[in-house]
Amino acid sequence: MAEIKRVVAIGFFDGVHIGHAALLERAKQRAREGGAIPSVVSFDVHPDNLVFGGEVKLINSALGREDLIRRLFGIDNVVFLHFNRYLMTMPWDTFIRSLCGELNVSYIVVGYDFRFGYKGEGTAEKLREFCASHGLGCDVIPAVTLDGRKVSSSYIRTLIENGDMAEARRYLGHPHILTDTVHSGYHLGSKLGAPTINMFFPEGVLVPRHGVYAARVCLEDGESYLAVTNVGVRPTVGSDNRVSVESHLLDYSGNLYGRQARVEFYAFLRSEIKFAGIEELSEQIARDAEAAKRYFKEYDGQLN
Repeated sequence: MAEIKRVVAIGFFDGVHIGHAALLERAKQRAREGGAIPSVVSFDVHPDNLVFGGEVKLINSALGREDLIRRLFGIDNVVFLHFNRYLMTMPWDTFIRSLCGELNVSYIVVGYDFRFGYKGEGTAEKLREFCASHGLGCDVIPAVTLDGRKVSSSYIRTLIENGDMAEARRYLGHPHILTDTVHSGYHLGSKLGAPTINMFFPEGVLVPRHGVYAARVCLEDGESYLAVTNVGVRPTVGSDNRVSVESHLLDYSGNLYGRQARVEFYAFLRSEIKFAGIEELSEQIARDAEAAKRYFKEYDGQLN
C-alpha cells in the first residue's frame, strides 16, 4: 500500500494571521486536489533568535500556533522542528530533500519572502525551481495587504504591545489569544464577586500593554464566557512584579484550576492602576464588567 502523500505549508506562522491563512488554505486546496494530507511545518523557536543573537518576542507560543492552525483551519498534521545550529547551517537543498523524504511530500506551499538554509540562501524562487526539477508541486503565495499595508507578524506585534486588539484582530483574522493552564492564584474570586482564573505568558511571548481588556475565556469543552482580563503585575494585591493574566469570568461558577483555557482579547478598556484596597478594586471590576458587557453587546450586534 502506497504511503499517503503530504502537501506541506512551511513557515513560522507567528500569530497565524490573514497572510498565513492564504498559505494554509492553498495547502488544503492542493491536498484535496491530490488526495494528500494537508500539513504544516514550523519551528519551535524563531530562527532570528539564533541567526542574529537577539530575541523576537512572539505573538504566540508553539502551543498557541498549533491550536490556531488546528482549530481555525482544520489542519491536524502540524510538525515543529527544533531550530538549532545544525538546522541553521544546513544547506537549503539538503533541508528540502530531508523534509520531503521524511514526510513523503508531494507539494510545498510557502510565502513570497520565505528564506531558509545556511545564510538564508534558500529562497522561494530557488524552491520553486527545485520542485520543478524533482517532480514536486510548489506554490509561492504573494504578499497579502490590508488597507494598503502588507500584513506581517512584526506589525501585529506592535499593535498588541500598544493594546490595540481591535486592529490586531483585523490583521490576524481572529482575536489575539493566550493559551495556558489555569494556575492557582490569590483566591480573590469570592471577595471580588467573580470567579477568577490566573494564567501566565510563556517565556519568549510578548506581553500586551498592561491594563484591562474585554475578553472571552474559552474552555476545552467548547464553552466560552465573557470576561474582564487584567494584564499586569496586580499592583493592588500583588507583590512579586511577575506579569500575570487574571480573568474574571462574568457568568461562570466552578473551579478551573489545572484545566487548559484560552483567553481571547477583544478590546482595551483601561490602564492598570493601583487601588486603595480590595473594596475599591471590587467596585472597579464591577464597572469593568459592565463596560465589557456593553462592548460585546455592540460587537455581537455588528456581526448580526
